[in-house]
Amino acid sequence: MEENNSAKHPDQPWRILEFYSGIGGMRYSLTRAGVNANIVEAFDINDKANDVYEFNFGHRPHQGNIQNLTATDLDRYGAHAWLLSPPCQPYTRQGLQKQSNDPRAFSFLNILELIRDTSQPPTMIFVENVVGFETSDTHSKMIEILVKADFVTQEFILTPLQFGVPYSRPRYFCLAKRKPLSFQSPHFDNQLLHSPSPLFGRGELDQTQESLDKLIQSCKPIESFLEFKNPSQQISSSMESTNTVDDFEAPEIDDKGDDHDISSLEQYFVPLNLIERWGSAMDIVYPDSQRCCCFTKSYYRYVKGTGSLLATVLPEKKGKTSPLKKQCLRYFTPREVANLHSFPEDFHFPQHISLRQRYALLGNGLSIAVVSPLLQYLFAESS
Repeated sequence: MEENNSAKHPDQPWRILEFYSGIGGMRYSLTRAGVNANIVEAFDINDKANDVYEFNFGHRPHQGNIQNLTATDLDRYGAHAWLLSPPCQPYTRQGLQKQSNDPRAFSFLNILELIRDTSQPPTMIFVENVVGFETSDTHSKMIEILVKADFVTQEFILTPLQFGVPYSRPRYFCLAKRKPLSFQSPHFDNQLLHSPSPLFGRGELDQTQESLDKLIQSCKPIESFLEFKNPSQQISSSMESTNTVDDFEAPEIDDKGDDHDISSLEQYFVPLNLIERWGSAMDIVYPDSQRCCCFTKSYYRYVKGTGSLLATVLPEKKGKTSPLKKQCLRYFTPREVANLHSFPEDFHFPQHISLRQRYALLGNGLSIAVVSPLLQYLFAESS
């Protein structure tokens, strides 16, 4: 492999390839990190995700099977770094856990194997996936490929709760640099860390549960991420469907072709029959809560295990000891889910993306509050 793309002039932007680009979370993270970067191409097979990406960035990702890319294709871009957020289904607890035998893992392994065949291999690689990936055979193969290609790695499992966001979404991250590049804290090389300390220049790790509990207590309340800031406002607004709740464009036509106004708050309230049937399995949070559960791509389609619900009427005693029917539970709106993923205010969905599609695309997204400092650390020059 040649070294001709590893030398970069200090004033030259990093040339980036963004694989599995989704709705642009990685690109927003780069911007927030202040990295001088140029996305030379993005890749995603999902046409709806590409619609959203194009709507926000003015560039449509390459839409096709990443597995079909060749070393020659990648060499044309002359990229310094590859950022990857491959499908998580092969490694989730709910899935079949076929790992590298899952067809959805094939494209990721193909990209990694192309490193040795490219004449201009990347000097940095960033991978994001679900917790569980780190114990998979895909992970083992990834590390083996990276070591053979002369990369040094630092791995993390981090959650937005560690960055002041009241959102429990732990994710696995792999940061890799090809020698002679090195990390600012090289004594953490080839380790899996559960603390963000290296990202902030701290040499000592505090990975205790007590430390995480303190971080949760310092998180902003959920109210800071809501479109309506107090329960009484939410309830009065729910009676007036003309009030605008979501600035992601409305009205729209939903999947069934019915008129569907995303600006109507009423549609976000959980029907009583669902509360009666699934109330015991629901995760209920309040405006002053400092933690909510991870939103999955099935949020709004199902209420069990897909994300937290917000109580808009505060009971005398919080929790399920008080009747849930009287707490007026509602789903978080897509804008609120985007807020908890730390997407910027100027992020929007195009009008034709249905409500369920918005939730599904956000559920497949990443936390910008977590990824941004990781990218800042990855692209930082070693001292």
